[in-house]
Amino acid sequence: MTTQTLDTPVRTDDFPPELAGYLAEFDDVNTVMSAAEVVRDAGYTRWDVHSPFPIHGMDEAMGIRPTILPWLVLAGGLAGLGGALLMEWWMNAYDYGYMVSGKPLFSLPAFIPIMFEATVLIASLTAVFGMLFLNKLPMLYNPLFKSDRFRRVTNDRFFVVIDATDPKFDEVETENLLRSLNPLAIEQVED
Repeated sequence: MTTQTLDTPVRTDDFPPELAGYLAEFDDVNTVMSAAEVVRDAGYTRWDVHSPFPIHGMDEAMGIRPTILPWLVLAGGLAGLGGALLMEWWMNAYDYGYMVSGKPLFSLPAFIPIMFEATVLIASLTAVFGMLFLNKLPMLYNPLFKSDRFRRVTNDRFFVVIDATDPKFDEVETENLLRSLNPLAIEQVED
């Protein structure tokens, strides 16, 4: 066993590359759409399609379920509404009741602007942070970034990527499935 100090460089052969998945390249929308349907029907769950623009119908082709984000935003909005109402009741009617021109201490019409603002604030914060959490962002590194072929995804190429962490992933079977889709190229993505 060797010990390394801070000034000793780390040898790259100490950490052999690990297979992160397979990358299949396609040249048009129709082929990547049919490839997505085949991969979905094969039972893979950890895979994605990358394209230079949104493809209508791709969610259905991939079998993506609707997100729970709208329900989280609704819950955040209701929490903001209830929290604002509770805060205003506590401050104005219970803790420090202050009579102004004979008006009631708990006057709902006077509380509406604050309740509205708190509802919008908490709902929008829930939307932003919920989206970041559900998308596992920020993700500053992805093994796909090392692929020279993948750089064309923002120009004119379409890619199907099957992650090696998928329970159904098998090096030989997955590669054979991708080859049966007649892609332009197949590449092993290493991490």
